[in-house]
Amino acid sequence: MRPRYLTKSKFKLAMECPTKLFYIDKPEFANLKSEDSFLMALAEGGFQVGELAKYYYPGGITIDTLDVEQAINETTQLLQQRQIIIFEAAIRYQNLFIRADILIKEDNHITLIEVKSKSIDSKDKSTFFNKTGSIKNDWKSYILDVAFQKFVLLNAFPDMRISSYLMLVDKNAECPTDGLNQKFRISKDKDNRVKIIVSNTISDEDLSHKILIKINIDNEINFIFNNERYRDTQTFSQYVFYLAENYCNDIKIKPKLGKICKTCEFKTPPNIIPNNLKSGFKECWKQECSLTEDDLNHPTVLDIWNLRKIDQLIEGGVFRPEQINEDDINPKHDGKPGWSSSERQWVQILKIKQKNNDIALDRENLKNELNSCVYPLHFIDFETTMTAIPFNKGEHPYQGLAFQFSHHLLHSNGDVEHFGQFLNNEIGKNPNLNFIRALKSDLENDKGTIFRYASHENTYLNMIYHQIKTSKELIEDSEQLLSFIKSISKSNIDSIEKWNGERNMVDLCELVKRFYFDPMTNGSNSIKHIFPAILNRSLFLKEKYGKPIYGAVNGIRSLNFKDWQWIKNINGKIVDPYTLLPKLFQDIDIEEEKIELLFNDDSLKEGGSASIAYARMQFSEMSAIERQELTQALLKYCELDTLAMVMIVEAWQDMLKD
Repeated sequence: MRPRYLTKSKFKLAMECPTKLFYIDKPEFANLKSEDSFLMALAEGGFQVGELAKYYYPGGITIDTLDVEQAINETTQLLQQRQIIIFEAAIRYQNLFIRADILIKEDNHITLIEVKSKSIDSKDKSTFFNKTGSIKNDWKSYILDVAFQKFVLLNAFPDMRISSYLMLVDKNAECPTDGLNQKFRISKDKDNRVKIIVSNTISDEDLSHKILIKINIDNEINFIFNNERYRDTQTFSQYVFYLAENYCNDIKIKPKLGKICKTCEFKTPPNIIPNNLKSGFKECWKQECSLTEDDLNHPTVLDIWNLRKIDQLIEGGVFRPEQINEDDINPKHDGKPGWSSSERQWVQILKIKQKNNDIALDRENLKNELNSCVYPLHFIDFETTMTAIPFNKGEHPYQGLAFQFSHHLLHSNGDVEHFGQFLNNEIGKNPNLNFIRALKSDLENDKGTIFRYASHENTYLNMIYHQIKTSKELIEDSEQLLSFIKSISKSNIDSIEKWNGERNMVDLCELVKRFYFDPMTNGSNSIKHIFPAILNRSLFLKEKYGKPIYGAVNGIRSLNFKDWQWIKNINGKIVDPYTLLPKLFQDIDIEEEKIELLFNDDSLKEGGSASIAYARMQFSEMSAIERQELTQALLKYCELDTLAMVMIVEAWQDMLKD
């Protein structure tokens, strides 16, 4: 048998939940995160950032082999030298094993550098510590990662002095040259491993202004070593060896149920994971709270929308919504039309308690909202991404890119049309100016109400506004573009300049939260759950879209579909329209639920699979035919996103008829 080592990835997993160590290597257990690492590279740009970091340390030697023993031997030989720079150095101590991103040895001093694609504000002089003296939550996992590596090094080389650093993306840095991003292309080798193809035109000018910043974190690591306790009493050292012993001996650590279970990857969602795979999530819950398999096929407290007291309820023995009392929620009105958050939670819980599968609808307030709208109604959806390494000179890392939108119209007489769209598939070009110009052209011809779903579009409008405002380049129509953006958006809370546009987009998601609840969504307000649920409810939608009228002559105008039928019924249930579309990724099987787990940064989750598809077009090796197929798939996906919004409003209008 191959030796089982507690690696830094396994350690990171255990710091989320130590029970996961028992499931991670077992193929009989479902794992929603066991996806193609190619997608992971695209999702957060980590491979490109890691490769760029190497260019800041010329002369370094990379340990390429994946064979653990060979990698250890190669590293050991290189460390015999008085001075050496090693990339992916392999270090083992007992049953602990690490591959260090960058390891620099100078006599008896080792510098450890962990490269992360996470961004940091280099102008912010605050540390990684809170005012209370503990480490900030949003940095904790990164500090722990390096702490584990330093711990292994200290034990493997007790006579060496170890300095530890995080190398992060400086979001205030400016890209020194045009086209730097395109000099790091993502590909795969013959073994299907992700690799970066680096252009042979990397120049001194490309590296003249570093977009990555190195920050010493020895103080933070010493705090962890000396002050933090695990399992109530264990020091960091004791806990590491405890985890390693249990992992290496394949012993399951007793689970501690809580809010963390909500994002557990060891689940078996219907239609996503094959039925023959086991659910680690269910095993934990059956073990700890005596729930049956059937119980766990129904909602748990984890499914109650926006519930902050999950851990407290579970500690009190409350695992199912039926066990929740009104005092646990304390529903209170907030003085605004519709339900407050706590009132909506109680609506959901009552539906479960009463086994009532009917929708809940605040008819009066929803009707008032829709009656206040001005026709034609516009429905807009943005697809966006952020890249760690910018496209052009002077741009900042993770400067948001809006690469696509779709635009539907609903007229006062009930006519629907796919009015406009935009997609930039040009390689290595910032699309934001052309994007906002196309959007302006689509929306400036009337005063109709504009709908978005959630806050994403408003966030990006603010971002593009700031980019135009601070641009060093001459933008001849900048004043018109800025005025347009302000007219359809509102300023962010932290914005110095304040505005609330006369056509500020209406958030359809907020209308859902305040006026409409469907038990079929299991508490989710995502349009990917609301849309299929409302299709199953609405006789109006079934009648209208159950015919091939979409994109048909004398039917509903579409820019990407022809004679298309959206409503298809199988065994009495409407097929999710998204499953009727061509796959964005023809060579891999991945669902939206899995995509969610690929992103560490919430701001990157917004684009979902579309942002990965766009990154794939931009940064990976792809034929012209593949690029065209992916372009067409993206256009169809985005068109359905705005059509889904139209259908939700149409269904509501029908429900509200007197």
